[in-house]
Amino acid sequence: MKKKLGLLYGGKSAEHNVSMQTAMAVIKALDTDKYDIHPIYISENGEWVRGPQLTGPVETVKELEFQALPELGSNALSTTLFQASEDASLDVIFPLLHGPNGEDGTVQGLLELLNLPYVGNGVLASSAGMDKVIMKNIFEVAGLNQVKYTSFIRTDWQSDKEAAYDLVEKELGYPCFVKPANLGSSVGISKCTKREELEEAFAEAFQFDRKVIIEEGVTAREVEVGVLGNDNPKVSVAGEIVPKTDFYDYKAKYQDGNTALIIPADITESEYGAIEADAIKAFKALDCSGLVRADFFLTKEGKVYINEVNTMPGFTPFSMFPLLWKHTGVEYDALINKLVDLALERHAEKQNIKYSI
Repeated sequence: MKKKLGLLYGGKSAEHNVSMQTAMAVIKALDTDKYDIHPIYISENGEWVRGPQLTGPVETVKELEFQALPELGSNALSTTLFQASEDASLDVIFPLLHGPNGEDGTVQGLLELLNLPYVGNGVLASSAGMDKVIMKNIFEVAGLNQVKYTSFIRTDWQSDKEAAYDLVEKELGYPCFVKPANLGSSVGISKCTKREELEEAFAEAFQFDRKVIIEEGVTAREVEVGVLGNDNPKVSVAGEIVPKTDFYDYKAKYQDGNTALIIPADITESEYGAIEADAIKAFKALDCSGLVRADFFLTKEGKVYINEVNTMPGFTPFSMFPLLWKHTGVEYDALINKLVDLALERHAEKQNIKYSI
């Protein structure tokens, strides 16, 4: 019997366009003999709109941008969005959402309340993985090696900007990186080599979040692995990102192709072993499920630092996570099937929990 698969995409987030590209790619790869495909679009304004069932791939993003019905009003949100018909729920939801209001535990919480199976990480892992400060604090407790970091909320920075800059220079020095704490896809990130750049970077990052994280710059290679599974996760081969620009920013990642992806990465067995072990440790520290992409720094001395994990990594066939698994022997369509199976497995396990005494 075919599974009724709900695709949730778009989102009220700076990563809306990334999500739309992901949705197109997944729809193209889905086997319509295995799945009934039900699209649910979230506009940039936060409107949730159910589209008609899809019977095949779409050619443009515009085909996935549905309009809300006037009688429902804007922001209408109803359990009927998640019904396959008048009397049946969708079998599983695939949240193809990146960034806040999608990858941060908010949508996952809604799906938990509706008791619907969904692909990927739960509320805790999603929210902790979205907030880079909380994530790094958890990694510190877990004993994972990281570069030095500090953070600020907007009101503290505004009350004494010079003190904030002084603290960064004293504790981290230059170069350093300033990032919004709750955003992915390299949005709002700046590399700083002097005070003037640091001031501009704070102002830039605070446009996207009320909290920023500042990380010590380190001379190292950027190596990533994919992690797949629930309680017994597996790790893909490693891949290396070699940006042709100064660092791997949004433009290099999505717009101008100024990045080389080397898969498998040219690293030693012991270096891979350390990365593999730390990826699993990070996955379990955040209580992840389904998938993450784990990002590391690897110095020329062979020291491994975890940078972050992404709980819903870019998911087009040309994104790092699917490419890593392709080189590990799992093709894109098979990867989607595996993630759906993992979602159903985790949901079935949760049904064994007692909620009464």
